[in-house]
Amino acid sequence: MRRFWLIFSQTATVCLAALFVLATLKPELLPWRGNSVVTLHEAPNSAGEPKVASYSGAVKKAMPSVVNIYTSKEIQAPRHPLLDDPMFRRFFGERFQAEPQRTSSLGSGVIVSSQGYILTNHHVVEAADEIEVALADGRTTAARIVGTDPDTDLAVVKIDLKNLPAITFGHAEQIQVGDVVLAIGNPFGVGQTVTSGIVSALGRSHLGINTFEDFIQTDAAINPGNSGGALIDAAGNLIGVNSAIYSRSGGSQGIGFAIPVSIAKRVMEQIIQNGSVVRGWIGVEVQDITPELAESFRLPKSGGVVIAGVLRGGPADRAGIKPGDVLAEIDGKPVGDSATMLTQIAALQPGKVASLKILRNQTVAEMRVAIGKRPKMRQTE
Repeated sequence: MRRFWLIFSQTATVCLAALFVLATLKPELLPWRGNSVVTLHEAPNSAGEPKVASYSGAVKKAMPSVVNIYTSKEIQAPRHPLLDDPMFRRFFGERFQAEPQRTSSLGSGVIVSSQGYILTNHHVVEAADEIEVALADGRTTAARIVGTDPDTDLAVVKIDLKNLPAITFGHAEQIQVGDVVLAIGNPFGVGQTVTSGIVSALGRSHLGINTFEDFIQTDAAINPGNSGGALIDAAGNLIGVNSAIYSRSGGSQGIGFAIPVSIAKRVMEQIIQNGSVVRGWIGVEVQDITPELAESFRLPKSGGVVIAGVLRGGPADRAGIKPGDVLAEIDGKPVGDSATMLTQIAALQPGKVASLKILRNQTVAEMRVAIGKRPKMRQTE
């Protein structure tokens, strides 16, 4: 009996020692958990391994290049009518003159060059007296406007700092509907924020937002303060500049618009080189051809645009183009609608002679027009 109890006690001691070691080094292997209320199934610790369906790599790549832009400008308060009364001014002088007030706004921008060039929206910096840029690494500095282009709502500002993280440009021609996109900006001034979505549509125009429109539509949440920020692809490359939202409440409703990187790059390069964007112009007002107009003009199809007005002394007027003419082709390229025509003319170099195919009184005529430089106006083309 004594031998039996000796074997039992030794076995119990070994088991307790093994249990103690297991509870200390590998508690998850025990069938119970001392500090758990219920039995749980937990994923193994995978620190350092790539996450499934995560875009953290793209965000880490692009986020340092996105900046917050704070602007302010001085406005004059409304003048009270009594200030213009001679008797009032005689007794009180100018002491009741309204003091100028300052208003501030915020937006976002994208560092496109290590030389300090930042791409943003025209409406973000429009009429600003002071511009301050805050980088993702905490640095802040004043900025100056290099140039703006209201027709595409783009602007370039410059800062004087070193070691700037420039973003990588993507390829607009490779964007497809359904691609995953991320919007980075400073919505409502809460700080740098990332939202995700997909490309909902391409080539959006006729929205009345800008003169030249070719927007990327996305459902990635874009809110006030996101303007000028980056729209990136799943690899962290810039594919668009966030510009506008469609909203009845002022907040995101799943319809946002970004300027494609192809347009932004072209405008940016002209602004940096020339201080402004140079576009072609012929001085006409046009109207899209509806099926009804096509029938009244006896046109074989609804393509082309009707010349509704011609600026006297302009390039089109000097070439002999008249109201009522139908513009069908520009340098051999068919004109689909007024937006297409506007873009085709704007792409021509001022001073170049272009060939325009005109339909007049059921007769086809070819007009040669010396392209002029588009003035700073939005009423006519």
